[in-house]
Amino acid sequence: MSEDNNTSNNNNNRRQNGGIVGGFGGRSDMGSTDKAKNSKKTWGQLLSYCKNYLITIVTALVLAALSAVFVIVGPDQIKDMVNEIGKGLPAVIDGVPIFGAIDMTVIYSLGVLLVFLYACSAVFSFIENYIMATVTAKISKNMRTDISKKINKLPFKYFDKTSYGDVLSRVTNDVDTIGQTLNQSLDNLVRAIALFVGSMIMMFFTNWIMALTAIGASAIGLVLMTLIMSKSQKHFVAQQQGLGTVNSHIEEIYSGHNVVKVYNGGKNAKKTFEQINSSLYTSGWKSQFMSGLMMPLMNFIGNFGYVAVCVVGAALVMNGTIKFGVIVAFMIYVRLFTQPLTQVAQSMQQLQRTAAASERVFEFLAEEELTNESQKLKKIEHITGTVEFQNVQFGYEKGKTVINNFSAKIKAGQKIAIVGPTGAGKTTLVNLLMRFYEVDSGEIRIDNIPTNQVTRENVHEQFCMVLQDTWIFEGTIKENIIYSKQGVTDEQVTNVCKAVGIHQFIRTLPNGYDTVLNDKANLSAGQKQLITIARAMIQNAPLLILDEATSSVDTRTERIVQEAMDKLIHGRTSFVIAHRLSTIRNADLIFVMKDGDIIESGNHTELLRKNGFYADLYNSQFEQSNQ
Repeated sequence: MSEDNNTSNNNNNRRQNGGIVGGFGGRSDMGSTDKAKNSKKTWGQLLSYCKNYLITIVTALVLAALSAVFVIVGPDQIKDMVNEIGKGLPAVIDGVPIFGAIDMTVIYSLGVLLVFLYACSAVFSFIENYIMATVTAKISKNMRTDISKKINKLPFKYFDKTSYGDVLSRVTNDVDTIGQTLNQSLDNLVRAIALFVGSMIMMFFTNWIMALTAIGASAIGLVLMTLIMSKSQKHFVAQQQGLGTVNSHIEEIYSGHNVVKVYNGGKNAKKTFEQINSSLYTSGWKSQFMSGLMMPLMNFIGNFGYVAVCVVGAALVMNGTIKFGVIVAFMIYVRLFTQPLTQVAQSMQQLQRTAAASERVFEFLAEEELTNESQKLKKIEHITGTVEFQNVQFGYEKGKTVINNFSAKIKAGQKIAIVGPTGAGKTTLVNLLMRFYEVDSGEIRIDNIPTNQVTRENVHEQFCMVLQDTWIFEGTIKENIIYSKQGVTDEQVTNVCKAVGIHQFIRTLPNGYDTVLNDKANLSAGQKQLITIARAMIQNAPLLILDEATSSVDTRTERIVQEAMDKLIHGRTSFVIAHRLSTIRNADLIFVMKDGDIIESGNHTELLRKNGFYADLYNSQFEQSNQ
């Protein structure tokens, strides 16, 4: 459908809301306090969403912490082993080397204990990874399912202002980001914190002077890490929003690729893409650069810690304060102490990115839905096809009325043509009839039953529809024709295709009705339209809507389709939106719309006699066809 000014501007609105205007500037001016509040709110929403798995997640995180504990205990045992080995080193007394004895039983016992500790750490880590991988996969699956359900519950007006690419980005990029963080970063963060705290405790337990040396050497890393994290959050938010904007632009340009080529719009499309891509590059580069600073920074801090421990440890060994094994143990503790800082920094960066992704997902899930109609038990069944509009008024936006106090009564079985200039309200009228939008005031009745008293699904069951824009999904021709209709036989499909004149063409295909159609299917626009017409015929609904159904076919095919449509229309109440007035001359009633009002009504002959607006429209087309 493409008639109303509001409808024709939908793509522009989506572009503005999902494109450059809304993609990067949406939250850039937020203060740090507002960002902190939003971040806390988002994490609260994510925790609430995962509440059914919280016990399992906590169990996995406890296992991750225990895995770290077993690693932390190891260096203390290595210290004792090195000290035992040190007893066998030669000691020079009066110029004569004297060798000590090494107790191999102690060495063997410590070796077995170390193997046991590290094996326990590996087992706990394996179990934890298995649990987190399972849980996060289920959470991601549930989130995608909820988004899919949410899409079906959103009113059409949401998609009038939001780009499809941005919605797709939330389903794919954002959900994947959340899943990866829960699966990898969260347990790594807990393990890193356990290693950090545990190694610090063990260092003080072993020797407080060496502990202060190691911590002092690493303090600069902590300060720099905190500073980097505080500056990088806004770039991760911009990166997630930028991904949605890029998806939106590419989806829009790719779907209209032919139009872009015909109108030589490639340069403008490329310029727009480069602007979006440049903004995404800037935010992505800054976020990744700051994240990448962590590893070399912490490597330097770790190496600096080794030097400090060796120097101070050597002095303490010379004074007889500690043994050589303590230095070896602290070399390991320094690694266990500084390495978690890198992991914490990386995990926190990923958590920041996840907060941005979660905000977008929960923002989408919180969008206003269509009203719940589970309490509506009344149903429209076995209708004759009488339709009545009573004082209907509607506007896509408040204060901008499109349909003005519209009233009309259509008898069962009548063919109603709706004509008028672009923006007159023709398509809007059909949208209201189908309850794609709710009327602001007034009422629409089918067989004297107000449509707002039954469910939308029940209203949709009464209609079959053929739109100007064809929609073919990936599947066989037969599946495309049957679509959601149950109990359709092959004979019925064949008969319908014969009626629309496409049967012979299908027979020429290699697999006939089982030929798979997709985006690359080599079908003409007219052939695709005939398939959608066959789909409408197979639905066999009592009410029919045709929105420029023959606009994509040639004159000869139009006659074939028109004959098939006459068969389809017979016995049904039909609404035909037409630009070519020659196609609706046999309509029982023609509504001539202008500025949201019916200014004329009657059949073709009566309207020509009036010599009014319809006659002007018809004569202008007749004159154009003769030129």
